[in-house]
Amino acid sequence: MRVTVIDYGRGNLFSLGRALDYVGASFALSERSEDVHSAECLILPGVGAFGDAMDGLRQRGLIEPIHEAVERGVPLLGICLGMQLLATRGEEFGDHAGLDVIPGTVSRMPDGDGMAQSIRIPNVGWRRVTNTRATTIGTSPGGATYYFVHSYAYQPSDPQHVLGTIAVNGRSVAAIIGKGDVVGCQFHPEKSGPEGLAFLRSFLGHVASRGKESTLALAARPRSRQ
Repeated sequence: MRVTVIDYGRGNLFSLGRALDYVGASFALSERSEDVHSAECLILPGVGAFGDAMDGLRQRGLIEPIHEAVERGVPLLGICLGMQLLATRGEEFGDHAGLDVIPGTVSRMPDGDGMAQSIRIPNVGWRRVTNTRATTIGTSPGGATYYFVHSYAYQPSDPQHVLGTIAVNGRSVAAIIGKGDVVGCQFHPEKSGPEGLAFLRSFLGHVASRGKESTLALAARPRSRQ
């Protein structure tokens, strides 16, 4: 299995590439729509602002290929802003249409009240994720600690799409989301030490096992008689 990392000029590609190398993943960076069309697995990274990132995808003709890949069942992992782009819309610096892969809205998180337990926005640092729903992808018993850098939070329309959360100033914020074989993480696994690498291994292991199951199912089909 080969992973295609979508390069649209807004991703933390160097650190992500090192992390993928470390976990033994075969991957390629690409900004070409035909590579997204033919991908076996996609990673959509992202740093910066929602609207600007969508412009980067649009300018490279990547929005339709991403939709088509998801419709074909190609596994996709969105990281940080890449996760937020999976939403229907984002409210950062205006109102912007997203990919609408997992319906929801990205809006600014509440500011703290200055008390000791409050978190300054942007939320920068290590936070423990609480698992809200059992999943085979990217979580561990009791939760894990990952590195976050964000001011806006994804609120899926369907609470069942929230796989893990963190608490920010009295609000439960989605840290991991998922729908089918599409997964998003608000944190940066490539900057989250051993637990972040474990998250990447978990996602890639799920994708690899899924591919084996598909191959076995195809091989088990009865052949038509000539």
